Amino acid sequence: MIRPRRSLLFMPGSNARALEKARLLPADGVILDLEDAVAPDAKETARAQIASTLAEGGFGRREVLVRINALDSPWWLDDLAMAGKAKPDGILVPKVSSVDDLAAVANRLTDIGADMSIKVWIMIETARGVLNAEHLAAQAQDEEMRLAGFVFGPNDISRETGIRMLPGRATMLPMISHCVLAARAYGLTILDGPFSDIANIEGFASECAQARDFGFDGKTLIHPSQIEACNATFTPPAAEVEQARKIIAAFALPENATRGAIQLDGRMVERLHAEIAKKTIAIADAIAAMAQPARPA
Repeated sequence: MIRPRRSLLFMPGSNARALEKARLLPADGVILDLEDAVAPDAKETARAQIASTLAEGGFGRREVLVRINALDSPWWLDDLAMAGKAKPDGILVPKVSSVDDLAAVANRLTDIGADMSIKVWIMIETARGVLNAEHLAAQAQDEEMRLAGFVFGPNDISRETGIRMLPGRATMLPMISHCVLAARAYGLTILDGPFSDIANIEGFASECAQARDFGFDGKTLIHPSQIEACNATFTPPAAEVEQARKIIAAFALPENATRGAIQLDGRMVERLHAEIAKKTIAIADAIAAMAQPARPA
């Protein structure tokens, strides 16, 4: 099933007002956060508030993830126990560096009897995580690992490695390409990390376009003001969707049933373009469905 993931907004679990607002925002998904946005003395309160928020529901078609604390923290087991019981769509695990880290999460979810519908997402935000991206992505072949996607985390990579975050992210591009290729090789979704300079509207728009062009499915966000521009960037243009439908229709004609390439509007179009067209249409249709009222549970 194709699911739009143009925009996933981090919302601090310790902020009850923000959690309530998350149900109304036009993001494709929300990430209820127990990690960076929550102070140590507020972790327990945040955990309880997220559990209550998930129990109340009301998120419509939005995807809901819970970001737990890192595995080297004293909080992750309690976070995971809460999330496993509360049944979000997925659990986002920060600073995953190895297959052993991923296995520790998956095994714990099995131990507590968490529903298999709960998927695991991992943040690639350490040097080891980047280097091991292919090995991590390969775990998607094991259903017990529950792996659904990557979130690229440039800020923590920069902090750990000393690689500077320059405008245009030229220093990060080799790592971005590596992680995107790893995700695609094993059919995973991959989201770009957040853009921190909220006031820099042009810089944010540029980074969204760069993320789209590098193959990300969408971007994680830290402020509601970023949603509209992000959604616009990751939505296939109407002309592109129209052309995709024309390609599918052309190959569906009886005279083209066995042809590997055809002429369309003065251009040669191959069957691989038809496959790309199918994905474009599927995303466009899924985005259109997001705008429709969700059916009652």
